[in-house]
Amino acid sequence: MSKAVKALVTQELKSRYAGTTSACVVALTGMDVQAQEKLRRSLRAKAAKLEVVKNSLARHAFKGGPLEGIGNNLEGPCALVTSSQSLIDVAKLLVEAAKEFTQLKLKHAVFDGDPTPITVEQLSKMRGRQELLAELAMLLASPGRALAGCIGGAQARIAGCIKTLADRAEPQAT
Repeated sequence: MSKAVKALVTQELKSRYAGTTSACVVALTGMDVQAQEKLRRSLRAKAAKLEVVKNSLARHAFKGGPLEGIGNNLEGPCALVTSSQSLIDVAKLLVEAAKEFTQLKLKHAVFDGDPTPITVEQLSKMRGRQELLAELAMLLASPGRALAGCIGGAQARIAGCIKTLADRAEPQAT
């Protein structure tokens, strides 16, 4: 590949991944075409895409950007997995896919612009956006629920005491 072509490809990679702050790296060596297509279909269902990149060109393209940490660790045949939605959900899918496709090797990832690479397995163990929103909603609702329980509990006890006093005060018919 000539220097001019390399420069064009590097520029294309740089523009394609300009807004990307999270990505996973996997190795597809040994996977047949049918298995790769099945993996790509399952990734598309999560709004993710898998692209094989040339390591040296990707390193140059990612330099100075949020994916620089991943670019520095590219070695061997690699494919880059990115998503327009939650990369944590994609990492969970990749871990499950690695059980089905033994040739799929999970390498490393960068998440949310943090330049320090982590393993795909570590990323898959993080809580996703939906889980965090559900936990936040529960935490926001818990003081109100506790207050309602306290108020309702006191009212129920007072009502029970008044009913007991009323039952004792009524004259009994003989």
